[in-house]
Amino acid sequence: MKALISLAFLWAVLPIAAQTMDHSTASPTASESSERLGTVSFPVSCSAESQTPFNRGVALLHDFWYEEARAQFNRLVKSDPSCAMASWGAAISAFHQIWDRPDAKTMESGWAQIEKAQTLNAGTDRERAYIAALADFFRPGASDFPTRIAAYSQAMGKLSADNPGDVDAGAFYALSLLASEAPDDTSLVQQHKAMAVLTPLARKYPDNPGVVHYIIHACDNPVMAADGLAAANHYGEIAPSGPHAFHMPGHIYARLGLWSQDIASQLGSIAASQRAEAHGESGIMDEPHSYDFVLYAYLQSGQDTRAKWALDHSHEPLRMLESMPGMGSGYMDGMIPYYRTKLPVFYALETRDWKSAAALKPVDGSQPQVSALVYWARALAHGRMQQPEQARADLARYDEQLAEVKKGKRAYMAESTSVKIERGEILGWVAFAEGKQDEALRNLRAASDLQDKVGQGEVDIPAREMLADMLLELGEAQQALVEYQIALRLSPNRLNGLYNAGRAAEAAGDRSKAETYYATLMKSTNNGKESTRPELAYARKFITDSQSSVISQPGVGPVLAQPVPDEAVLTAKMLEIQRSNQALNRASCQKGAIFLGSSYDANKAGLDFCR
Repeated sequence: MKALISLAFLWAVLPIAAQTMDHSTASPTASESSERLGTVSFPVSCSAESQTPFNRGVALLHDFWYEEARAQFNRLVKSDPSCAMASWGAAISAFHQIWDRPDAKTMESGWAQIEKAQTLNAGTDRERAYIAALADFFRPGASDFPTRIAAYSQAMGKLSADNPGDVDAGAFYALSLLASEAPDDTSLVQQHKAMAVLTPLARKYPDNPGVVHYIIHACDNPVMAADGLAAANHYGEIAPSGPHAFHMPGHIYARLGLWSQDIASQLGSIAASQRAEAHGESGIMDEPHSYDFVLYAYLQSGQDTRAKWALDHSHEPLRMLESMPGMGSGYMDGMIPYYRTKLPVFYALETRDWKSAAALKPVDGSQPQVSALVYWARALAHGRMQQPEQARADLARYDEQLAEVKKGKRAYMAESTSVKIERGEILGWVAFAEGKQDEALRNLRAASDLQDKVGQGEVDIPAREMLADMLLELGEAQQALVEYQIALRLSPNRLNGLYNAGRAAEAAGDRSKAETYYATLMKSTNNGKESTRPELAYARKFITDSQSSVISQPGVGPVLAQPVPDEAVLTAKMLEIQRSNQALNRASCQKGAIFLGSSYDANKAGLDFCR
């Protein structure tokens, strides 16, 4: 932790001048001359006029602004035809390492660019190593994605070790480690390995956008989220021109329940997208993702009107995207139906509008993995309403969509941890609707334990919160309170989690603890001033009554006096989760997945993995 504390201090005191380096091209447009994408200095043996635009291209890569990076490198290919690294840049711009797996067309075009780069014979060993590493990924053959990404990552690791002064080599190596994570890996080994690379680089190159960006991705889980906060706070300062860069801090803010910061990050990203579009740049692709995040943050902070505004206005960029040529191919494939599905799903579930959730239907043109999200939501809603026949039908339709996924180009998604969690949640609520309490709790507990290892999605409902809800419905207030407390430690300041933790404490006979949860809820939602939800009205009245010593418990269900779980019970449960995670990490180490030598402290408990 000392290393990370020093990074937080470093980023807090950086002079403003160091945060505003210009990455304009040799003949900058008005937008490029004032843009801020972070600091990149990536020397190449091309013409002197190519150096500045090449730096800009690498900054765009680090900010995941792939469309603009591709355009930048393609311009360089034309303006400096002997520059081998320009062709490397054009190839890597199509390699969206942690977003998707490239299709056959992308692999073919990427290899064509790499072949061109190899023919041009780059002027330094370092540049040739960059080209060779990417060749390991794009080279034609029968190798699958895991094999290719592992070969690329190994090559980037060697390149980084051979060039310790090349911050971008280290950053790209760390990104490759994250991209190498298997869909069903719950160990966080790759994230810790990436942080071992990034932490020392961040001390020396605090404004490099790749270093800061990839720290956020590495820490995008409950165990490590707090370690990514300094990077999150800094990224928007150094790269505010990049829509995705402006959005990214929200991954950490959402993990930590920092809703006002999350909202500011997403609104800033939307504004950056619109500015980019106004200048003829491809900013619109990031808007739906930011609307997804800001809707969730508005819901958690009790801003009902703004949440509905985000839901309604999210359709505008989707309509624009739909009208643009080429939006249904490549990494954009399925994006429009996905966001048209996801935002209404979570709006209904978070507002606990079970009837609306149960009435959802797949959007036209949805891929099976997107349609599956609808049936997941419907199953949860029908389970909550205790409608077993409908819930079973939803499960069957979910499994049908999963079978279709397994037949397609994204078959690997069907084996992912998130799918296992989703299906466990469905099984739990189907059993609950059928009156099979033990089976329902067993399925939800298994889903919760699995999710605790990696964390919920940033825009998601914790499985453990669902487990707590179910226990509360079954009158098990003491057990419910334990689960709510764990859920809120892993996913802080969730509106429904705080409210129902208060209800569970009340039912367990601890009005003081209930008041604490309700007070936290009031603080997180600005005293519920922007919401008409009855939960907030009840919490506010409870606090008022408690403060005036008027004991009143209006109709929120039966209040049953039960023993309240003490801190020892909760701590024991958290330690059980930690031990499970540590066992997985140790197992990974024994299989040879060792960390690089680093002073990075792998977790808050001070566990020194793989030694």
